[in-house]
Amino acid sequence: MDPVTLTTERLLLRPVGPQDTDAVFAAAQDPEIQRWTTIPSPYLREHAEVFVGQMAPDGWADASMFTFGVFLPSGELVSMLSLTMRSLGVAEVGFWTAKEHRGNGYIVEATLAAARWAFTHLSIDRLEWRAEVGNAGSRAVAERAGFVVEGVLRAAVNNKGVRRDCWVGSLLPSDLGLPSAAPYLPAPSRPV
Repeated sequence: MDPVTLTTERLLLRPVGPQDTDAVFAAAQDPEIQRWTTIPSPYLREHAEVFVGQMAPDGWADASMFTFGVFLPSGELVSMLSLTMRSLGVAEVGFWTAKEHRGNGYIVEATLAAARWAFTHLSIDRLEWRAEVGNAGSRAVAERAGFVVEGVLRAAVNNKGVRRDCWVGSLLPSDLGLPSAAPYLPAPSRPV
């Protein structure tokens, strides 16, 4: 798939490339990003080079992962957001935000823009969010974006060789007032 660029009221979401290596490397030095995400730790410059030069472009090329750098109009990197295909009609959102840009609602805004795009252009019917239990910042973003937290999955995340429990939540097209690509039959509200 050809990469796309999305815009919101305050942000530009675009594919990353070699020109973004320095910004990605600098942001990923934050111990919180290294703690709560599955990026390598320590995060070396070569990791940033492979990410922007190979991993992100390859994901677009084979339609397995759609990675957006989230930028201010000034060109400053705010965060990174990816939609990873998990199964037919299901993608998982992952994100991190540069320390100096947390608390501004940027990643909520970016997540909603990416979700709308996925629902309307990728035939996604379920967008999942997962975060290691305890990552309160990620959970707050997901809930502000409208994700319904569905529970805890035991040993569902492997972070740096350690299996950890994670929260899981979902966002459906109907949560944003959009039609689904496939019919949806919710479970009865009362046991049958």
